[in-house]
Amino acid sequence: MQIIIKTKGISLNQALRIFIEEKIGGLEKFGKAPIRAEIEIGRTTEHHRKGKVFRAEVQLVFPGEVLRAEAERKDLRLAIVEVEDELQEQIKKYKNKNFSKIKRNQRAGKKELKLSPSAKMPKKGRIIE
Repeated sequence: MQIIIKTKGISLNQALRIFIEEKIGGLEKFGKAPIRAEIEIGRTTEHHRKGKVFRAEVQLVFPGEVLRAEAERKDLRLAIVEVEDELQEQIKKYKNKNFSKIKRNQRAGKKELKLSPSAKMPKKGRIIE
């Protein structure tokens, strides 16, 4: 998975980069691996120091689907963890939806392939109508 990290109003140090890659990269174990993860982190304001100052936004690009989550917290790491939790739920929902589609298509295919009663072989031999 390709991970793209953008920052606004803060500098990205090595420890923060590793933390983000572990949290967002760990989402691969919940299903199909996404093609790309676009992460945007930053400060919401320049002068405030209290409240929800830090923001994290993540977009996971799957084949045919884009999952997105964002969070604002007083600590950047808390915002990243919250985004990770939200994306885990979205990935599970996406995975279940795709599984349901596959099963539905399999049932429809099986229904089309059902044989007529005369084509089946009963115990006493073939029934000819």
